[in-house]
Amino acid sequence: MEKTTCFRRFKAFTLTGMALLWVMACGESGPTRGNRPVDVPETVWQPYDDSAEVAANADHENPRMRYKLIQSQVTDKNDIFKPLYGEAMSLDPDRYAELRELVLGHTIPEVQQQIRHGALSYEELTRFFLYRIYTYELPNGSTLNTVLAINPDVLEEARERDEVQRLLPDGHRHPVFGMPVLLKDNIDTENMPTTAGAVALKDNRTGDAFIVNQLQRNGALILGKVNLSEWAYYFCGGCPVGYSAVGGQTLNPYGRRVFETGGSSSGSGTSVAAGYAMGAVGTETSGSILSPSGQNSVVGLKPTVGVLSRTGIVPISSTLDTPGPMARTITDAAILLDAMIGQDYEDPASRGVPSLFEGAGVQVADLRGKRLGVFSSLLDSDSLYRKAVIRLRDAGAFIIPIDPPETDLDGFTQLLNGDMRRDLPAYLDTRVLDRDAVPVADVGEVVAFNRKDSLIRAPYGQARLEGILEDTTTEEAFVALRERLLEAGRNFFATPWKEHRLDAVLSVNNRHAGYAALARYPALCVPMGYRADGEPAGLTFIGMVYREKPLLELGLAFEQLVPAREMPPAYTE
Repeated sequence: MEKTTCFRRFKAFTLTGMALLWVMACGESGPTRGNRPVDVPETVWQPYDDSAEVAANADHENPRMRYKLIQSQVTDKNDIFKPLYGEAMSLDPDRYAELRELVLGHTIPEVQQQIRHGALSYEELTRFFLYRIYTYELPNGSTLNTVLAINPDVLEEARERDEVQRLLPDGHRHPVFGMPVLLKDNIDTENMPTTAGAVALKDNRTGDAFIVNQLQRNGALILGKVNLSEWAYYFCGGCPVGYSAVGGQTLNPYGRRVFETGGSSSGSGTSVAAGYAMGAVGTETSGSILSPSGQNSVVGLKPTVGVLSRTGIVPISSTLDTPGPMARTITDAAILLDAMIGQDYEDPASRGVPSLFEGAGVQVADLRGKRLGVFSSLLDSDSLYRKAVIRLRDAGAFIIPIDPPETDLDGFTQLLNGDMRRDLPAYLDTRVLDRDAVPVADVGEVVAFNRKDSLIRAPYGQARLEGILEDTTTEEAFVALRERLLEAGRNFFATPWKEHRLDAVLSVNNRHAGYAALARYPALCVPMGYRADGEPAGLTFIGMVYREKPLLELGLAFEQLVPAREMPPAYTE
């Protein structure tokens, strides 16, 4: 290991005792592993004929789930999984079973307490998640097609965290320290490609995104990258969510090929649901965190635009884009959000916001007297929503049915078209380290590149990208359109908010994501139960700008009132 690499990894943990940390991280003595050796076979994964699975979905009641293919036609999973196969599978099965009881179903603070008491180490925690990924993702009968890359250094970094935690008292470490986290593959990482699921970016190398630097500064372990709806679902029209040419079709652990994964942060939702990491990071323009959170029974937060930096994230819209945390509990989502907070002067929307853990931190809200707006239409049509609202009412909340004003969102597509037309070339120009490895410079070149081999690169077409090229909106008209839509989003919520002095508005999954996006309001999706057929659904709390902490506290109160989440049955072992 080069000393420059060591310094990059450790410089942010502490400036106290730096010489000692340097020796621990970069000294001549290598780490001892103490695990049984495992022979690595020539191939650890075999491609298969997915035609029978495709045929079985040909008559699916949801047209978007009538797949053309399941597995990627351009990615060999051996390239992803072979390098750490021996390390991952060296975990003794009996020890794995013990770790499963210590980790699954437990929050980050609970796992940290187990580590402090010596029940496991950060290295074991990381190996546990790798073991789960390899166990479920390599067999074609259980794969979710959710992992696109594994950090080759993650076990070494985990061992380093174990050394550091022996030297630093708890108060000097962020709660995310040593926790393995997965990233949506439109978020830049230095030692793994950032593809956005697209063949054109398959070999895209970059530096770390701002939020990745923040996670590492706070000691998180970047475990790997996960699949997504290609180009964050601003690619094909009416196509399956969770599909990308690089990753294939992401599948829902609660029902593979039965339920949609939601998108575009499909891999972030499915991987957290299946227990592949302590948490994940997704991104949202309009619904891309909320949708997969609801569909996979996980917690997902779309923050106010500006709370988290977008620098180093493949863009759709600089107006609406934001990353956000996805986790199995409110507590873990709050920790992950806090670990990414920081003002980025390269992102004009970024602003400094206080840590969630200043003072008392995120606490359970007293629901008595809270004023919650509920959509009359959802009360009439959604039994799970209605039951959740009744539970909140019985806990003391004031339930106020609302019927927001008619709101014209005509032109929403033109807003995204205009932003992506400008924002994607800016990303490619400033972030890509090897321009020869990325054969595109703008949307037009992406479309032309895909047309050269459309069966592989765009089997469902690329209607949304082509729509950008066909859009004739002038710059003057775009500015006016943008202001009209942002005002429309604010007005949709402002009228009932002011009239009823609301603490939050309640929705389902991503039902009202477009309005929240345009209003720049934060939105938090929390598991609320399962439909009669087993499909998950989430209750979505929408709050005022920069009010993430009160929103999380409401979500925590609901999570404790209605502990609805269950592990997907096929992924509990």
